[in-house]
Amino acid sequence: MSGASVGYSVFIIVFIAILTFGARFFPFALFSRGGKPPAAVASIGNILPPAVMIMLVVYCVRHVTPSVWPHGIPEAVSIAAVAILYKLTKNSLAAMMGGTILYMFLIQAVFK
Repeated sequence: MSGASVGYSVFIIVFIAILTFGARFFPFALFSRGGKPPAAVASIGNILPPAVMIMLVVYCVRHVTPSVWPHGIPEAVSIAAVAILYKLTKNSLAAMMGGTILYMFLIQAVFK
């Protein structure tokens, strides 16, 4: 690397670090005045997690073809397992891990 490209790389790293710090600091600076966040922010906080989960499910099953073997069975079983595990444990990480492990088992051992 030449001297200019090293300097440019350092500049980019420092710039990204400042932006990341600012993005993390901004909500605390904005809402730490001792009160509740505005109703719009609280509403987004309630709506966004389920919306993200729905988007992830849709993204994961976007290439499933019901007319081709295994007809989306591993995906459907894994999605149901995630829902059941979440209802039982109330732990998103455990539910997603369990569903992922089950899906990997299904596609590699059952539905070859």
